[in-house]
Amino acid sequence: MKQQTFGTTVAALRKARGMTQLDLADRMGVTDKAVSKWERDLSFPDTASLPKLAETLGVTVDELMLGRQAETALAPTKAAQLIPLILQGVALAMGIAVTVLAALHQLEADDALPMLGLGLACLAAAQLAGRET
Repeated sequence: MKQQTFGTTVAALRKARGMTQLDLADRMGVTDKAVSKWERDLSFPDTASLPKLAETLGVTVDELMLGRQAETALAPTKAAQLIPLILQGVALAMGIAVTVLAALHQLEADDALPMLGLGLACLAAAQLAGRET
């Protein structure tokens, strides 16, 4: 695993979350100049603020301090963003399958109900998963 400096780790995580230096500064209660200095390894944030910084960037304090590759720390986040989309796709597929099979007279009502139930369950799960991300 490639080691990064603290500053490059902060910059990579911030950019991956679509935040500007000013956005991060506002969330941390510091100036954008302070964030710029962190990212250029010219200064270091107060140690008491590291848990808040890690939480804001979506990593643990250990990951932040060890300078792990930002891609490793972001992998769960990317997957979490795809889950609602995948669940919505399954729900749509179930709805289309029931509609097409019913139109072709290839599906009885007793067989359609579990398929529609699965589609509704996927929609509900997508809503819940979307709120967590």
